[in-house]
Amino acid sequence: MRPEFIAILSSMLWAADAVLVSLGARTSNVVAAAFLSYAFSAGAMWIVLSTYFPFERLASRATIFFLLSGCLQPLLARILYYSGITRIGVARAGPLRGVEPLLSVTIAILFLHERPSVNVYVGAALIVASVWLVLWQSETETRATFTDYLLPLGAALCGAVSQNLRKTGLLLLPDPYAGTAVSTSLSLVLFAAYLAGSGKMRLIAPTRRALPFFAAAAVVSTTAQVLNYEALNMGDVSAMVPLLNTTPLFAVLFSVVFLRKVETVTLRIVLGALVMFMGVVVIAFR
Repeated sequence: MRPEFIAILSSMLWAADAVLVSLGARTSNVVAAAFLSYAFSAGAMWIVLSTYFPFERLASRATIFFLLSGCLQPLLARILYYSGITRIGVARAGPLRGVEPLLSVTIAILFLHERPSVNVYVGAALIVASVWLVLWQSETETRATFTDYLLPLGAALCGAVSQNLRKTGLLLLPDPYAGTAVSTSLSLVLFAAYLAGSGKMRLIAPTRRALPFFAAAAVVSTTAQVLNYEALNMGDVSAMVPLLNTTPLFAVLFSVVFLRKVETVTLRIVLGALVMFMGVVVIAFR
């Protein structure tokens, strides 16, 4: 399968994950969703690796990059994004999370001294425009604080840095399952340590009504994570990251179908997601 299709499939699954978490969060909390997701992902990946992977290969420098990536994403990025979902909804948090390509380009220019083509700048401008479409509110809409909007934007920054770290690791150790296992395991350990230290371990138990949604989200997010690594392994970061960030478009579409009774999806939010998607396409086909 072409890496472009793998990247788009990954983005669709991340959107489905967001919808499932939003549904489960009605009767539980995002901490339970995140912990279950990390635990399932880490456990599943190590089981898969045990069937074929010589573990001494993890002595590679690639492991360092995978670990650094795991500090940012899925750990911090997912917590920020899930929190954003509960504050402003999937339909707003999804598009704001989608500014990651713009941040990725900025990081590449500042630190990797890349010189993007005109298409990249045009695509970035479209993404910025989509952010303003999503942020602007009329007086008739439920108001959210500036901090609420920073949550998914912070997740986007973590993702932009993390994707570049992942690609660096995959250049040294081209195994998506190994990358997923190492990064997710570190996220699980750090998250568990934080919960234990703050006395919040009790929050990891989802309610009975939320468990089916969170369990499904864990399976979906694990698959999306592996596909993310596979796309980066097969393709260039500059082409894959924009495609991996078509998630907002699917998030809005899924919200219209599944969350009509949970949150309101306005025409402006839909337009914002479409403009963002146009920016992603322009960058991807530069």
